[in-house]
Amino acid sequence: MAAGQESWAEATRFLAATARRREALGYRHDRALVAPAEAAARAGLADEAFETAWAEGEALTIEAAVTYASRARGERKRPSSGWASLTPTELDVARLAAEGLSNAEIGAKLFIAPGTAKVHLHHLYVKLNLANRAQLTAEVTRRGG
Repeated sequence: MAAGQESWAEATRFLAATARRREALGYRHDRALVAPAEAAARAGLADEAFETAWAEGEALTIEAAVTYASRARGERKRPSSGWASLTPTELDVARLAAEGLSNAEIGAKLFIAPGTAKVHLHHLYVKLNLANRAQLTAEVTRRGG
């Protein structure tokens, strides 16, 4: 799907994550099945960007790859405020911020820009009626992380 939407870095991460899992599990990998998507991703990215995305994909656990693939793709019938209003990505940002990570570190973990992490934090503060990270950390802790 990522390749079909020309999201080349995302497609590359998924290709690498699945290739690594197949190799780790001893499954034979039919490269012909993914060759078109890999070729398109290579063509859509500079060499260094492709290699970086590939390395990021190889580093993903299968659980992290599934979470990454499914984030923000669910139904959007959420309330406008409160804990239930948070998107999967906002929940991840809240947890990582509560762990003390900086915007740059949150961005690196979630494959988003530090500025995007900052925007997610702003949305968290508004939706939860909080003023800062300390209050966010207390709320995350109260809810069990």
